[in-house]
Amino acid sequence: MFIQTEATPNPATLKFIPGRTVLDTGTLEFTSREAAARSPLAERLFGVPGVTSVFYGSDFVTVTKDDSDWQHLKPAILGAIMEHYMSGAPLLADGSAGSDEAADEDGEFFNEADAETVEMIKDLIETRVRPAVANDGGDITFRGFKDGIVYLNMKGSCAGCPSSTATLQHGIQNLLRHFVPDVVEVRPI
Repeated sequence: MFIQTEATPNPATLKFIPGRTVLDTGTLEFTSREAAARSPLAERLFGVPGVTSVFYGSDFVTVTKDDSDWQHLKPAILGAIMEHYMSGAPLLADGSAGSDEAADEDGEFFNEADAETVEMIKDLIETRVRPAVANDGGDITFRGFKDGIVYLNMKGSCAGCPSSTATLQHGIQNLLRHFVPDVVEVRPI
């Protein structure tokens, strides 16, 4: 098994590509050892000292570290990913293929009168923003819209990334303002 690694714009995050499907649909993020208990792979990765977050995309695993050195962490992370896939264990302990999408949609907030605007915003995020962000090992999902402000949830390499403010302000905000005149600002939540 050959696992590729890619740098991300976030120096505390590396993207690991195992050459097979990781998650069938959506994304999943684990930001604590307790949350990782539902995934054997995430549990193994949190067993590596220095790992602070694990994120699953369709064909990649993004791992975020504390101030530890990648030179020491990377071999242990590669080993944990390889062990998981060689063991044949499921990605999630309950055998489901669940993602965070249902939970993301449950927490959405917007005025019903803005439903048409929100649909346009969501479509732009889905078709233009998420594919680009996935290339960098992260994900951005819609959380809400109120008073012209779009609220987005940043996951994986996007969470805590030094360039995330620029991505939000210059990239996503400009895109949304261009296509949806009601958008005034974009903020992380």
